[in-house]
Amino acid sequence: MNILFVQESDWLKKGPHQQHQLADRLSLRGHQILVIDYEINWRDRKSWELHSKRQIFSSVSKVYPTAKVTIIRPGIIKLPILDYVSLLFSHWCELKRQIKQFAPQVIIGFSILNSYLSAKIARQANIPFVYYWIDVLHRLIPFNLFRVIGKEMERRTLRQADKVLVINDKLRDYVIQLGSSPEYTQVLRAGIDIQQFDLTVDGSGIRNQYGLSKEDVVLFFMGWLYHFSGLKEVALQLTETNYPNIKVLIVGEGDAYEELQHIREKYDLQNQVILAGKKPYREIPAFIAASDICLLPAYPAEEVMQDIVPIKMYEYMAMAKPVISTRLPGIIAEFGEDNGVIYVRGPEEVVEKALDLVKTGNLSQLGLKARGFVEKYTWDNITDEFERILDEAVREKQK
Repeated sequence: MNILFVQESDWLKKGPHQQHQLADRLSLRGHQILVIDYEINWRDRKSWELHSKRQIFSSVSKVYPTAKVTIIRPGIIKLPILDYVSLLFSHWCELKRQIKQFAPQVIIGFSILNSYLSAKIARQANIPFVYYWIDVLHRLIPFNLFRVIGKEMERRTLRQADKVLVINDKLRDYVIQLGSSPEYTQVLRAGIDIQQFDLTVDGSGIRNQYGLSKEDVVLFFMGWLYHFSGLKEVALQLTETNYPNIKVLIVGEGDAYEELQHIREKYDLQNQVILAGKKPYREIPAFIAASDICLLPAYPAEEVMQDIVPIKMYEYMAMAKPVISTRLPGIIAEFGEDNGVIYVRGPEEVVEKALDLVKTGNLSQLGLKARGFVEKYTWDNITDEFERILDEAVREKQK
């Protein structure tokens, strides 16, 4: 099957997320996968250019080395606001071109603008369009006016989609409220690779590399460092305690990275807050294995976090690690109260809660509960279901 993915993020530098896992696995099953993406962080590049040229990246793999995914990145005007205006034009042209050249049997959208375009073009070409929600994207738009426009475009795309997929029940409720048909809206959860996130993975090398002793209690976070991720508040808690053996190990990059560096230097926390930067995905299991407790300390009132379940939660839990999370509605609905996830009211309570858990001595028991909850959500099973949904969408369109 020829399958076209569209998104408004950088396929090469972001993730791996749900779409990367599924694209790589579908490629390994013999499907032809084409992605149209967008260089979302073009403003961060040191070199300057007024516009970018169309680029093609062949035989890309994000998760599984033998996967072969083709990425097409249409050119844009690299000026604020005009980047999105030019995206509408260049992605429209690219979509029309790929309808003829690649001849997709199904199109899957993970975005706002080019998903809106894809839904329209797919309907004209009688191709099924699947709208896949792993996040509430309009909430990430920084300007209120554009956020309203983005939400309206999502609403219209939902109404045109042949099928709508979401990664948790809370998100399903949200998209139905936004206008998605309950009949065509289905939950397809995130998954784990049991072979990769294996309990025999040894984290001692990571602990040695970063000078972590057996007595240290390591709190671990990975992912994009948003300002609302709560990590700055966790770091500042270390200045208020007399527990030098509490260490916070952070893997990732993003908006809050420089501020975290500043906190380390200002409060002399270089030995307690470890910023490891971005790491290859294949190294992540060892980092989690090196930790004692994993974290999701985002602000519970942050709108963008209300309905989502980050894939990192499944990966933390697959490694039999207890997770301290703020009381995010999507997380509570997904994992409940007795599956290895421990809740706090805000990021300011994380360190104290971690100390309490260490004192009770039941980290291993909590970790095994976490593993038991997620191990049924393997990527093999989820890819099987995704493949079935795509086949069904194609058959229904052909009737």
